[in-house]
Amino acid sequence: MTRETNPVPRWAIVVSFLLSLIGLGLSIYLSIAHFDKQILACSSTGVIDCAAVTSAPQSFVFGVPVAFLGLGNFIVMTLLNSPWGWKLKWYPIHVARFVLSLVGMAFVLWLVYAELLIINHICLYCTGVHIVTFALMVVLAMVSPTQLGWTGSVSQE
Repeated sequence: MTRETNPVPRWAIVVSFLLSLIGLGLSIYLSIAHFDKQILACSSTGVIDCAAVTSAPQSFVFGVPVAFLGLGNFIVMTLLNSPWGWKLKWYPIHVARFVLSLVGMAFVLWLVYAELLIINHICLYCTGVHIVTFALMVVLAMVSPTQLGWTGSVSQE
């Protein structure tokens, strides 16, 4: 038995896809910068220091650069949030989209904590990824519960 999903407003499809593409672009840049710190177009003095953040011990999880994890996340989110991804009929795909946005946001909260309280520096590109992740989670939190049948009907505005 296949669970049906409710329709999603067009604005949510467009906005989630655009946010995913922006996150993908930032993640590609940060992944490339992992190998070549000289391409980081970011201040290296004061609080804003991308190189300090991207090379800190907290920028690795089990030996994997956080930039690569972000890249993987946004590759998947771009596929799931594409117009074609939203049209898929398989219910677990739509659950995965929402859950991945929540997991991504939880990871972002850890990274912001690490930047502010452990590393004592901020990376502007990382902050861009954090903002995109938050915005994407907000959009999906607005439409996914209704789409998945966890609440009432969805508005078609």
